[in-house]
Order: sequence, then C-alpha cells, then structure tokens
Amino acid sequence: MTTKPTMTLTELMTRFSNEEACKNFLQEQRWPNGVQCPRCKSTKVYTLKARPFHWVCKNTGCGGRNGYRFSVITKTVFENTNYPLRTWFQVIYLMTQSKKGISALQIHRQIGSGDYRTAWYMCHRIRAAMKDSSFSKLMGEVEIDETFIGGKDKNRHWSKKRHVSGGSEKMAVIGAIARKGNVVCQMIERTDRTTMTGFVRQAVSDRVSLVATDEAYGYDPLKRFFPHEVVKHSEKEYVRGNIHTNNIEAFWSLLKRGVVGTFHQVSKEYLPLYLAEFSYRHNNRKNPDMFAHIIAEC
Repeated sequence: MTTKPTMTLTELMTRFSNEEACKNFLQEQRWPNGVQCPRCKSTKVYTLKARPFHWVCKNTGCGGRNGYRFSVITKTVFENTNYPLRTWFQVIYLMTQSKKGISALQIHRQIGSGDYRTAWYMCHRIRAAMKDSSFSKLMGEVEIDETFIGGKDKNRHWSKKRHVSGGSEKMAVIGAIARKGNVVCQMIERTDRTTMTGFVRQAVSDRVSLVATDEAYGYDPLKRFFPHEVVKHSEKEYVRGNIHTNNIEAFWSLLKRGVVGTFHQVSKEYLPLYLAEFSYRHNNRKNPDMFAHIIAEC
C-alpha cells in the first residue's frame, strides 16, 4: 500500500514559488539541528550577511586563515548546476511519484530543458542521492532471488551488439526483501555460491526467522547461517506454506516493467543507479513525505 503524498505537484510549485523558499527548505532538511560545515562538520560557522545562505567556517585546519566558505548547496547534487532549485524540486517530485519511473525525455519535456542531456544528468544525480543512510539488516521473513536485466544480443542495434552468447549478454541482479518491509538489491558479476551467499550475509540479519529462496545452487551454503527453506520452481512448486519468493518476484516485475516501458534500455554502467531508484521508492512507499526525505539526502 502506497501512502498518499503530502503535496500535489501544484501545491509543491506554489509552496516553492521562488529560490528563497527552496533554499530555506533545503537548509531545514539538510541541517535540522543547525548549520554545520560540510567539510569538517563543525557547527562553529558564521553567517555572511552580505550573501544570504552563505557561511564561513573558521575551524582550525578547515579553511586556512580566511576560513572555508560554503553555501546551502555546497556538496549537494545541486552544486555546480545552472538550473534553479525550484526546477530541481519539480524533477525530484516527479521521480518520487512515478511508480515505474519517469524517463529523462519526459522530464526534458516537462521542465523545458534546452538539451535532453541536461535532464538525463539531473535524473542521474537524484538517483545517486536515493540512498538510506540508516539502513539496517533485514529481519523477519526474508525472500532472496536473482534476475537478469537486458535484452537479447540479437535484438540490439548493430552498433550496440556485444557479440556474446548465452546468459552473459544480460546483467545479473540479486535482491532480498523482508515481507512487508524493505528491499535491497545489487548488480553482480557472477551467480556463484561465493557471490550470492556473500550478498545474503551482508543484507540479512543473523536473527532472521526465515530465508526463502528457489533451488539455485548458489544458495546452498545458506543453511549454515540461516533458517533456509527452498521452493522448487523446476518442479512447479511455487508456494509451500509460508515458503515462497512471491514478494521479491513482484519487485522484479515492477523493475522490469519500468526498464522496458519507461527507460527502454539500461546500460551496465548506470544499472546500479536505477536499482537504487526503484529500491528507494519501494522502501519509502509508506512515507507520506518522501520528497522531504530525499531533499535531506541530496
């Protein structure tokens, strides 16, 4: 169940009608306990009265004799860009409210960016900020599964063919989901026992009550570390009591519909960013103020 957002897009643009309103909100979300230096984390900073939303840190060793000067956008995804925060806020809102994602081309049309690459650049910067700094290992009943992203080499344009055969033409992704909880996933180079078991041990708490997987050989060592149960898809067994992988497979389905229907193609280089985006939206699906949360992470 997805919680209704606290603002509509119209309300968002009304609330943030100018840059001052945007900067005030960014300052509140970024430094809820008071402004601190983004370089040394010191709270002993001084406001530059001649330049609103600018400060100087006089901490010894931080900025030398003249101190370190910074602004509200220093060391954020908004730094070194020509687009106003109001436009950035609009793009962030659109990305957080689109269940299957929104393409850079659609963003380009909505914000009227002069170049498609500008919208593409903004989207990737926001995806890089979609992280959960307070992530803890999954507990309860957890499902593990792997999938493959990408089309067949024979269907690619001649200039993009990889000239490979078998499953290697697709990109492997492994994921873990706590039922009614969070999901974590990452791209992997190999689907062997060392890689898959290593991912599970990193993502799942040792106090978990159940780890459910299919019969892939890469999960065989899990019985040594977790209460591990298997459903045998090869024998057309998909549910046995509470043992199934339906939730993680539903997440894969949403991810693939987004890749195929919205983005059309995703390169190996940028796949981790798309995984972060879909995971972030899933993990914050019950957060009514997802927009403010991601502004704080930017």
